[in-house]
Amino acid sequence: MEKPASTRQLKVAREIQKDLAEIIRAKGMAAFDGALVTVSEVRVSPDLSVAKVFVSIFPSAKQEKVMGLLEESNKALRGELGHLVAKQFRIVPELIFLLDTSLDYAEHIEELLKK
Repeated sequence: MEKPASTRQLKVAREIQKDLAEIIRAKGMAAFDGALVTVSEVRVSPDLSVAKVFVSIFPSAKQEKVMGLLEESNKALRGELGHLVAKQFRIVPELIFLLDTSLDYAEHIEELLKK
């Protein structure tokens, strides 16, 4: 079982989530094949060196392509994040993009309830 995140981890995660969301928003939907990309959650490792970035992508049909685009631009995104957080963090964490499927799950439950 994972131990709960420290206050420092939570603060770093919130800052990364806010800044990455802004970076992605600034790039626009065109950069992601017309899909809406939302940074839904960020979890940071205890040593603050790795950030798991959960993204939700709409429409879900474009998830695979957009995840590929995010992976391709991982270094550039981390670089832009570094410029924004340089004053607050000693190191910019490595970014690992993961798909947040909670919206799909909620949609699936809703469909089941309608039957």
